[in-house]
Amino acid sequence: MKMHFCIPVSQQRPVALGGRYVLYSVYLDGFLFCKVRYSQLHRWNEQLKRVFGNCLPPFPPKYYLAMTTSMADERRDQLEQYLQNAYCAPFCLQGTFSITTKKASLDIFLPDGRSIKVEILTSDTAERVLEVVSHNIGLCQELLDCFGLFLIQFCKEGRLSVVKKLADFELPYVSLRSSEVENCKVGLRKWYLDPSLDARLMDCRAAVDLIYMQFLALAREVRHYGYVQLEPCTCDHPEPGCQALLSVGNNEISCCITLPDNQTLDVIFQMDRVKCWRVTFLGTLLDTDGPQQTLNQNLELRFQYCEDSHWRWFVIYTKQAFLLSSCLKKMISEKTVKQAAENPEMQIEVPEQGKSKKYHIQQNQKDYSSFLPRKSKIKIVEVDCGFGTIKEDL
Repeated sequence: MKMHFCIPVSQQRPVALGGRYVLYSVYLDGFLFCKVRYSQLHRWNEQLKRVFGNCLPPFPPKYYLAMTTSMADERRDQLEQYLQNAYCAPFCLQGTFSITTKKASLDIFLPDGRSIKVEILTSDTAERVLEVVSHNIGLCQELLDCFGLFLIQFCKEGRLSVVKKLADFELPYVSLRSSEVENCKVGLRKWYLDPSLDARLMDCRAAVDLIYMQFLALAREVRHYGYVQLEPCTCDHPEPGCQALLSVGNNEISCCITLPDNQTLDVIFQMDRVKCWRVTFLGTLLDTDGPQQTLNQNLELRFQYCEDSHWRWFVIYTKQAFLLSSCLKKMISEKTVKQAAENPEMQIEVPEQGKSKKYHIQQNQKDYSSFLPRKSKIKIVEVDCGFGTIKEDL
C-alpha cells in the first residue's frame, strides 16, 4: 500500500565555500519525516537501482548551472513525484540520510499511561523497536501484526490524541525528535479494526492486558462510563408523569427526561446538593396479564434538592427504588473515603452495631383496583457524612 510523500517546503542554505544548496522538507502522511539535500536523494536512487534495476521511476536530472526559481520549483515537484512512486525500498533510508547510529533509551507508553524503557539504536526501525517492546512485555511474536507504534500527544487534563501510526520503516527515535507536535510520545496500541480478530489474542495474557487497557482508557471518555443504568421510569420533573432514563454515578444522578411533546431534557442532580431522600412503598400491583398472576411492588424515591438556593422535593417512581437508594449511599461513602484520604486529620465516626436509631411509621395506603393494600414499616436511618445529615426512609 502506497504512502503519501510530499515536499511542501524547501530552503536555501549556505555552504562553507560561499555556495548554496537546497534543503527539502519531506513529509510522510502529513508529518515531517526528514530534511534532505538533492545529493542525498540521488545517492538513495543509486542504491535502489543496484537492487531493483530499471523498474524505478525516473530521477530528476542534475543541473550544472544555477537554477532559476521556476527550475527549483520544477525539481521539487519531480522529487515529490519520485518519492511517491519509489516506495518499494524504504529500508535504504538509514544510510541515505546519514543518521548517526548510537545506543539510546526510548520510553514506550502503554495504553494505561504507564511506560517502559527499552534500549535501542537510534537507527532502529519501528518494526525492530516493536519486536524489542514485545519481548520486554511478553507479547507473542506471532501477534505483532495486531499491534503498532504510534506518535501520541499528551494534551491538557490528561487527554491523549493519536497523531499518527509509525510506518514499519520509520525510525521512532528520529521521528519523535523531529516531530513538530508538542508533548509527543511513542505509544504501543492495537492495530486492527476487525473485532473478530480479538479471538487471536485470547491465549496471550500480555495481548489481552494491552487490549483491555486500551479499551478501558477509551471507555473512560464515554459519557456515563461506570454509571449504573436504571430501567425506564417516571418522574414529576418538570411536570408529573414524564418518562425518564436514570444513570447514577460520579457523584451525580443524570436524568434523560422525555417531555409530553416527545422532546428530551437532560437534567443532572449533584449529590452534594442532596439533603435527604426516602424510599416509600406505595403498595403492590397485581399483574393479571399472562398465564400467571405476578406481584409488582409500587415504589417511589423522593429526594430533597437545593436548586437556586431553595429546597424542593423531586420524585422518581421506579421499581428499582431500593437499588437507586443503594447507589446514593455508595456515592456518599466513596466521597467520604476520598475526603478522608485527602485530609488524614478528618475523622469518620461509624455507629456501633445495634445503636442506630430506628423509628416505625405506618404508611397510609390507597385502595385501587388490582391493588393489594398492605401496611409497611419504614426504617429511618440517619447518616452524617460531610454533606449534612442524610435521612433515608426504607
